[in-house]
Amino acid sequence: MHRVVVLALQNVYPFELGIPGRIFGAARGPAEEQLYEVITCSLDGDPVTTSADFAIAVEHGAEALETADTLVIPPFRWSPADQEVFELPADALAALPPGVRVVSICTAAVLLAAAGLLDGRPATTHWQEAERCQRLFPKVNWDADVLFVDDGDVLTSAGVAAGVDLCLHIVRRDHGSAVANRAARHCIVPPWRDGGQAQYVERPVPGPSTATTAATRAWALQRLERPLPLTELAGHARMSLRTFTRRFRQEVGMSPGDWLIRQRVELARNLLEASDLPVDQIARRAGFGTAASLRQHLHTAIGVSPLAYRRTFRTAGAPADRP
Repeated sequence: MHRVVVLALQNVYPFELGIPGRIFGAARGPAEEQLYEVITCSLDGDPVTTSADFAIAVEHGAEALETADTLVIPPFRWSPADQEVFELPADALAALPPGVRVVSICTAAVLLAAAGLLDGRPATTHWQEAERCQRLFPKVNWDADVLFVDDGDVLTSAGVAAGVDLCLHIVRRDHGSAVANRAARHCIVPPWRDGGQAQYVERPVPGPSTATTAATRAWALQRLERPLPLTELAGHARMSLRTFTRRFRQEVGMSPGDWLIRQRVELARNLLEASDLPVDQIARRAGFGTAASLRQHLHTAIGVSPLAYRRTFRTAGAPADRP
């Protein structure tokens, strides 16, 4: 069984500490077997304080890190003056055995950065802390717009509930969309959230007469199989091109073109997993037109070909097609 070790540090945030246990604990196989074992440890095995008015007792010390297949570090309360809080965790991270997948939630990315694990790599953290992290760790390619970053063996999430998105993504990566979607339904959370952190950054509240792009996005999702030029999207939203593009980016955190590609890739992934359709037909249904175009976009998004993805994630006994 894949072991997930959660490292609880002093002043840990309780909500984020509980995310791995809830999400990975809800991931079940076809015979209802548990797919992950989740254990929690501290650096010394002693209880840890939290950001709330209670402490948490743990059953394991730092020796549990040596048994981890995946290590998850939830965030904790810290300030730039607390540089010493990075030292001991950084030593523990440096001693991890090879092949461990390392995951941070929210501002815990600072620990990975302090240990040098993020140098030259993309990463994210809470949007409110992005500038401070950039100053403290300039070698990291911080991206404050996304909900999470998957860089292979090191994954980072944005703030707070984005840890749910990242853990579901890991389940999806390990076992496919069917298992991840079922875990999401069990936890009563969306299996996938569109857009990035930009949609959650504090901005002036729009007036009641201000138009949004939500209806157009819903309309476009039902028509991914055909071309959707920007002019048509703006026309549906009854906005000028400039206004539509600006408002779309404000609400979703990316351009309309990038958003459409992401939705088409997700549709293609679902069809590859849950149908027997040929790749060229999936390419047409997803709006890529040709199998070559689908291969290019899928490889850009997740680094594999359609056939390789299907071999890995094809759900046993899936229906011949999915509406």
